[in-house]
Amino acid sequence: MLHEIIENNKDKLLVPHVIKGVVQLDAAVEHRSRATGSSVMTPAINLDSLIWSRNEAGPAFDTPLAEIVDFLVEVGKALDFDRNIHLQEAAANNLRCNTLGARILENCYRDIAWFFTRDAVEAEAEQSLGSLDVLDGWARRQIQGAAFDIRAFPPRMVHVLAGNAPIVPPVTIVRGAISKGVHLLKMPSNDMFTATALLRTMADVGPNHPVTRSFSAAYWRGGDVSIENHILRSQYFDKLAVWGGEAAVRHAMQYAAPGFEIMSFDPKVSISLIGREAFDGEPLTAIAERSAADIIAFNQDACSCARFQFIEGSMEQIDAYCEALVEAMGKDIRYGAGPDGPLPPAMLVDELDMLGNLEPVYRLFGQPDGRGMVIRSSEPVSFNPGGKLVNVIAVDRLADAIAHVTVATQSVGVHPPSRIAEVRDGLSSAGAQRIVALGNINNGKFGGLPHDGGWPVHRMMHWVVTEAAKD
Repeated sequence: MLHEIIENNKDKLLVPHVIKGVVQLDAAVEHRSRATGSSVMTPAINLDSLIWSRNEAGPAFDTPLAEIVDFLVEVGKALDFDRNIHLQEAAANNLRCNTLGARILENCYRDIAWFFTRDAVEAEAEQSLGSLDVLDGWARRQIQGAAFDIRAFPPRMVHVLAGNAPIVPPVTIVRGAISKGVHLLKMPSNDMFTATALLRTMADVGPNHPVTRSFSAAYWRGGDVSIENHILRSQYFDKLAVWGGEAAVRHAMQYAAPGFEIMSFDPKVSISLIGREAFDGEPLTAIAERSAADIIAFNQDACSCARFQFIEGSMEQIDAYCEALVEAMGKDIRYGAGPDGPLPPAMLVDELDMLGNLEPVYRLFGQPDGRGMVIRSSEPVSFNPGGKLVNVIAVDRLADAIAHVTVATQSVGVHPPSRIAEVRDGLSSAGAQRIVALGNINNGKFGGLPHDGGWPVHRMMHWVVTEAAKD
């Protein structure tokens, strides 16, 4: 199926835009994908079409949340990969601008519908806002003996999406729909198709639905001042949510101004903590496979992917674990490539050559051939491992790892799970934001949980309070 779509589009790759629920398919502007160098064509940008007038309420501002949830559930039913041509085309076309590979991309698209299930959407709304009555209108509250009316008013937002994992667009769309606001999605050069595939599905399910008309998705080159300097302003939008690496976040920060807030999902690094219990009872291969699942998903390019692992044990035990880990990293998983995975960047290969001459202080396992590599050491290496490369650090106690945790540490996988309690307060104080059992970093649930140390939907909202008239 995917091969037929690729063959039909091999001469010209057309990137659709969706503007306020209406699909645009013009081939007016040529761009090149940052990830692969492929040439693509997009419609021309009409600046006026990218904004919603502040003189009018957004399409979904007064739509009951229950109706929005019902709509998202129907959209989820329509996101069956085997029946949805938009997802099929996105999976095929993204091979021209994304490096995850056909199998992983298809698996990601097959799982997108899960974000639109009723349980997930309702949990995201309820837990983020605490009380849903503030979303469907003005909620009366008695505070310190006085009456107040409070509303989580719908926002006006621009979202700069990241392309390292196709889960970013569905998460953004579901949260945006819950907020009832208007949302412009700026697509990344390494994923120009996921967001519009979802918005086109929404248009199929409800072409005139208020949620459908509340979203636009377009691609322009990041940093294009002819576009960004005109629309990233408080007169049009309240907030700019930016996903991505340090360069993307720093670029977005220049637009911060009174009345225009930056919501940043900063670049993060995840780690693992493995106790000496790994060498008692359960086969080491099983533990290594759970570790590999936390490391190699999404080409180890997502914030949730572990790059450092801290482990208790003798040096002989730890080296045996490293050998098992390299073997496990060479196997395919649902979101990660095994034998044909990415290679460490060239600059890191030079570092590896140097470290290979420093045994026994450092020891290397594996080769830079796409199957995976491990650096075993007693202190973390000074660089950020990537390309299926992980640093395994020997420690006397799991708590010793806390000294290396910062606010840039996103997720921590712990084995055995029974030891989470002893380290979670220290990890949290140091800056970590999520602590799970080893192997579950990339299998977490969506809906109802904090993200990057906060509640994104709560942060999206424009919270307004009025002091009620005295009775």
